[in-house]
Amino acid sequence: MRPRLAGCLVGALVAAGLCLAGVLLLGPGQDGVPDTAKSPAPGRREQGEVVAERRLDERRMELTIRSPALDATTKVRLLLPRGWESRTDWPVLWLLHGGLDDETSWTAKTDVEALTRDSGVLVVMPDGGRCGSYSDWWNGGAGGPPRWETYHLKELLPLLEERYRAGGRRAVAGYSMGGQGAMLYAAKGRFEAAASFSGALHILGPGAPQAVLAGTMAGCFGTDWKRIWGDPERQRSVWRAHNPYDLADRLKGVELYVAAGEGDLVEDLANGAARAFAGRLEQLGVPVRTHFYRGGHNHTYWQRELHRAFPMLMAAVGVRPA
Repeated sequence: MRPRLAGCLVGALVAAGLCLAGVLLLGPGQDGVPDTAKSPAPGRREQGEVVAERRLDERRMELTIRSPALDATTKVRLLLPRGWESRTDWPVLWLLHGGLDDETSWTAKTDVEALTRDSGVLVVMPDGGRCGSYSDWWNGGAGGPPRWETYHLKELLPLLEERYRAGGRRAVAGYSMGGQGAMLYAAKGRFEAAASFSGALHILGPGAPQAVLAGTMAGCFGTDWKRIWGDPERQRSVWRAHNPYDLADRLKGVELYVAAGEGDLVEDLANGAARAFAGRLEQLGVPVRTHFYRGGHNHTYWQRELHRAFPMLMAAVGVRPA
């Protein structure tokens, strides 16, 4: 029996390739902001504010953050390195989740705790919204929340450095929607290395915009799919600004890993996008490690690919193998 698909929808929505495009199922009236009470717009703070901190065990810490960029509260899970209190500049590994998942998914569905136990790296797993797409939403040209990129890179990142002993050397990896996010954030120049597992790396490739439309019509009840990036033709520049394929030239100097399988409809879409993205990098002379394999769109393979990419990610942030 084929493993259960994770990080995206199943059935008819799988056929639409919805999670690959970064636009996922929403309930009535939802907009991709976390399912917590929104803070009022008047009197917004200039930066994110930690409103709760909870130590779950020796390594896991959960933060609740009030974000002006999201106009909401949201959570982030940390895996602390051993001796965390002993220094203030730990190398950092960001792990981004896929659609319909959240900040708990990496620890709940993979062995990342065991993998990083002796690595000497601070692991950051932020919520990215059920369909946040690691993007500041276009919202008909008006902008405004949810602004996931702004929250992650301009609110959360400096907050971690100021209060949670994060250093300036960072790597990022993600699966499905998070794979797209990993490459988008690396293109901003904030990370030394980036890895995408089954990511949406060419949202303007053959059939990709149509998959967004079809999937959203089938499942995003009450939400206009164009709120995220607009119309793919009329707002072409907005789509290109969030398309890793079009940003490939900005990844020069970043250590890169790209993986995708073949085995179900969503993963086949991811495979085509990954191969196109890798081909574009090759045209530009940007080195990239690739791994294409037989396998589906689920955490069994994403865990395996994290293990494969892990030595590269650690070397990029100056961590020697244990």
